[in-house]
Amino acid sequence: MAQKHEKGSTGGTPVLTEPERVRNVVLVGHSGAGKTTLVEALLAATGTIGRAGSVVDGTTVGDHDPAAVRQQRSVSLSCAPLLHNGIKVNLLDTPGYADFVGELRAGLRAADAALFVVSAAGGMDAATVALWEECAAVDMPRAVAVARLDQPRADVDETVALCQRLFGDNVMPLYLPMLGDDGVSTEGLLGLITRRVFDYSAGLPADVRDPDPEHQRAIDESRDELIEGIIAESEDETLMDRYLDGEEISTEVLIDDLEKAVARGHFYPVVPVCAETGVGLDVLLEVLTAAFPSPLEHELPAVTGVDGSPRPPLTCDPAGPLVAEVVKTTVDRHVGRVSLVRVFSGTLRPDQTVHVSGHGMAERGHPDHDADERVGHIYTPLGATLREVPLCVAGDICAITKSGSAETGDTISARDEPLLIAPWEMPEPLLPVAVVAHSRADEDALARNLARLVAGDPTLRLERNPETHQLVLWCMGEAHADVVLDRLRAGGVELDTEPVKVSLRETLTVPARGHGRHVKQSGGHGQYAVCDIEVEPLPPGSGFEFVDRVVGGAVPHNYIPSVEKGVRAQLERGLVAGHPVVDLRVTLVDGKAHSVDSSDAAFQTAGALALRDAADRGQPALLEPIDEVAIRVPDGSVGTVMGDLSSRRGRVLGTEPDPDTEGRTLVRAEVPATELLRYAVELRSMTAGTGTFRRHFVRHDPMPAHLADQIRKEHTP
Repeated sequence: MAQKHEKGSTGGTPVLTEPERVRNVVLVGHSGAGKTTLVEALLAATGTIGRAGSVVDGTTVGDHDPAAVRQQRSVSLSCAPLLHNGIKVNLLDTPGYADFVGELRAGLRAADAALFVVSAAGGMDAATVALWEECAAVDMPRAVAVARLDQPRADVDETVALCQRLFGDNVMPLYLPMLGDDGVSTEGLLGLITRRVFDYSAGLPADVRDPDPEHQRAIDESRDELIEGIIAESEDETLMDRYLDGEEISTEVLIDDLEKAVARGHFYPVVPVCAETGVGLDVLLEVLTAAFPSPLEHELPAVTGVDGSPRPPLTCDPAGPLVAEVVKTTVDRHVGRVSLVRVFSGTLRPDQTVHVSGHGMAERGHPDHDADERVGHIYTPLGATLREVPLCVAGDICAITKSGSAETGDTISARDEPLLIAPWEMPEPLLPVAVVAHSRADEDALARNLARLVAGDPTLRLERNPETHQLVLWCMGEAHADVVLDRLRAGGVELDTEPVKVSLRETLTVPARGHGRHVKQSGGHGQYAVCDIEVEPLPPGSGFEFVDRVVGGAVPHNYIPSVEKGVRAQLERGLVAGHPVVDLRVTLVDGKAHSVDSSDAAFQTAGALALRDAADRGQPALLEPIDEVAIRVPDGSVGTVMGDLSSRRGRVLGTEPDPDTEGRTLVRAEVPATELLRYAVELRSMTAGTGTFRRHFVRHDPMPAHLADQIRKEHTP
């Protein structure tokens, strides 16, 4: 779908020049929890869009990406701004599926607070709990929206209890659900602080009234725990004593202390909401605008000079030095490159010349780069629509287009004072997919489209294997790979996938002798070269050695380098299965030459023939790469993972408590790389999406005979 422009229109999201009137909120939660639906409902409730779910050409704000439409789930980060009570809220909707964790990381980077969306009918996955702990480690303010109240099996009380059990202390509901006459549907909320009833049976806005006796009893039963939780986090140390002495704490004081505790990341309110019926949307907006912190209250990332030199900490000051970050890059076929930018300091203006820096991701296909560019127009994004604005101040989020070099993770700063923001942590892509152009005519288009995708997706790594000659895309998982391939094909590229090949090695296991004779007569100068060699295996990692022990000039001195060159060429071509030969000493011991017919080329050929002859008696073996893996899994999955490692011919080196996360174990093992091609997918299946691992090459080991024989047979014509 083409990106659309609306020049001069801000559609309910006016340009703000005060960072204190901005809230950047990332919505997180498992796939299917209702994040995107909730965003649509909030936009409709504030008049930002006319009807939830219909913004541009029948798509939604969050899922306007064609890949999202095809997969029927969110696959990328989207930004949707709205205005409520004079506060601009940038809602950052993230995918819930684990494969798109890169989009989630980008949303967390751009946000100052997180709204966890949990389905009242769908429970919670372990990945959401792990993310809560991750936010806790950096004191990110959080709140919980219990969504999908209209589902048949929705149970708000049970879901709140689940959140309290899994998320820990100070997760408390601000409202209780008020059931309708059928005893099942939620028609309103009971406010625990205000002691008021919010009735949504007639839709938004809610009809607010005093509770009847039954509702009053329900409020009284739950209110004390909430009040005590708020007071415990109060900065007024006398408040608890006054409360315990029976003093009635005013609603205004409680709300003020609640908002401060939420903004500090010490208290986590729970609000039931229903996107379809409107229940709780207005009170959720109050939490987002009144309790969540402004950018002025959020710690900013560290910066250095582009050369790594230290710089003072940033402050969220519109008049400060310009420092912004590209949190997402997409390439639209009609508009070109579109960059979603979070401005941390200074003010970004149209027609401004800026410095774009990208450092530290060269290993993923993002070489370090620095360039001066002129910013064209600045936009506020809403789904597929870009609406032009005159500026973007510190703390706000905007979009710029047609940047020639900006990639996800890049820093945008002043041309006369270029800076670099410390990059955010990105998971390593560990699922390889080998792609090949369908025809030679598609090769150029494939290269262009791959460059665009890599520029926008730091979780995608592009690798051209110099040994297997395969073009390999390293992805986060199968769903991520499907999106990447979809986008390549949508760009007009015909391509195919093929099995990924692992780079093997060959060696000889016993000493042997080899004889190489290359003699040909063709009328003029012929070809004549004879050489005899001895080969012997070397310890692993020794590489290749060539030794000259010829006596009496049997091989003229000027042809000895030719023999070595021929041997080295044969080592690269392999001896039994087409893989490079390693850890071998070759000694030239004898040979013959002809005064006329001998030549450099002839002795190269004789050297290669001698090595192949020795291989027939040297008991050649195939060596496979061994990777050391560090696997982080929940304690309950350790047995399953270790059993699976054994089935992969892995050798467990040890286990220890995960030093970073309680309740998780770090398993270290050595595993053949051929057994890890799909481990990213299979580990996720074994651990319900919570297992992660890292890998690095350690050495080559002999491959089991039955597997080596199979590879030899496949190589034999």
